[in-house]
Amino acid sequence: MPSAELTPTSVHKPDPVKPTKVDQVAAAGSELIGGPIGRRALLGTSWWTPVRVIALVAIGMFALGLVQKAPCYNSGWFFGASSQYTHACYSDIPHLYQGRGFADGLVPYFDKLPGDMQYLEYPVLTGVFMEVAAWLTPGSGSIQHQEQWYWMVNAGMLMVCAAVIVVCVSRTHARRPWDGLLVALAPAFALTATINWDLLAVALTASAMLMWSRGRSLAFGVLLGLATAAKLYPVFLLGPLFLLCWRAGKWRDFGKAFGGTVVAWLAVNLPVMLFAFDGWSKFYTFSQERGVDFGSFWLIMAQKSTDPLSTDTVNTFATLLMLLCCGGIAALTMTAPRRPRFAQLAFLIVAAFIVTNKVYSPQYVLWLVPLAVLARPKWRDFLIWQACEVAYFLGIWMYLAYTTSGNAHKGLPTDGYHLAIGLHILGTLYLCAVIVRDILMPERDVVRLAGDDDPSGGVLDRAEDMFVFGAAARPGRHAAPFEGPQVEWGSEGPTGRSL
Repeated sequence: MPSAELTPTSVHKPDPVKPTKVDQVAAAGSELIGGPIGRRALLGTSWWTPVRVIALVAIGMFALGLVQKAPCYNSGWFFGASSQYTHACYSDIPHLYQGRGFADGLVPYFDKLPGDMQYLEYPVLTGVFMEVAAWLTPGSGSIQHQEQWYWMVNAGMLMVCAAVIVVCVSRTHARRPWDGLLVALAPAFALTATINWDLLAVALTASAMLMWSRGRSLAFGVLLGLATAAKLYPVFLLGPLFLLCWRAGKWRDFGKAFGGTVVAWLAVNLPVMLFAFDGWSKFYTFSQERGVDFGSFWLIMAQKSTDPLSTDTVNTFATLLMLLCCGGIAALTMTAPRRPRFAQLAFLIVAAFIVTNKVYSPQYVLWLVPLAVLARPKWRDFLIWQACEVAYFLGIWMYLAYTTSGNAHKGLPTDGYHLAIGLHILGTLYLCAVIVRDILMPERDVVRLAGDDDPSGGVLDRAEDMFVFGAAARPGRHAAPFEGPQVEWGSEGPTGRSL
């Protein structure tokens, strides 16, 4: 029977991976703070543990993101059609305080809203988050004053979510805590953190990944169910997990995870579903009925065509493309020469959903950042992708400035915006490509190169394969022997090797 089980490892706890020793870009960047860590450095002997340092860096970067929104705080959100776009400081949060009835004390999902949007178009747990922020917002003063407070309250709550995310990512791969620094320093993360309320779902998903890595299947399911009650995308993680558990024969753990997800989602949604079904279903009907929107390749097709596809046709094609991607991920999972890591497949499935979707909003990058760090913690590839996302972040606001500035045409014309869309989609596809390469050639995977198997895999880590196809059914080859843990398809490689 084919097996991905590893040979016995040392009884001693492995040393943590030091990025400045194994990553050329990290080593070069460390020159700004004194250079790579020395071999005589005393690690773990100070209050300044990696997780605490990374959490503080993340809070600092989040604060810089708030400063970047400063031009909008007193003027851009309230005066002038294009000022919030020319300063690239747009946020949904202040606009929806009055636009979704929070200023008037309306209860989300239960009370109808004036205007075209009859009910709040967000999942229930996100609606609860928005409502709690409204309770904490002073109700006195002008509406502008209240909207400013509402944004600040939400920003404080979202900062907590950001700290939770980096702590969870840092602790998911026990030997690689410094990988969390990629999340903390990600420029697109700081720039988009307060555009919308996505960080709530991202924090719950990162917490779920941490629980799974610790072998706590039920806790993973509960947190994933709560994340799905905040945004739809986390539920897609169950697909790769099903395939990995099938390949490893871990049905009981998958059952716990699936059951926990369903129960937690129902616990949040069922009360609203029963007593305010029209309001509860608005998120799903709006997602189905909305047309092609910003950031997607469907928008390029629509704007380039004299006879654009109808919304129903786009929905059908987008669903078919997503199903095709799911089939490809399933084939990759079951035939890869070594069982893929959970984080790798999690990134691929979420990226497939975003890229094939009819909307690719700039804040969707937040969904991918923690998964990208767990799937491919390589500074070079991560920064290439982030550069593409920052370019798109600037591109969409410059395009909206162009379309709202009348005859002045300040900003980026349509063709330039199409280039920005293409760039950020290609950046995501590039990261997908290197992750697929890592799956097909595990000796290129930087996580496994250090001697690990699947540190975010929980019960899947070092587990034996029970069901495989193709190349996976043939005995795997081992790299040349070396001192320390021996892992199939892995090798230590030279220090600083580019992968």
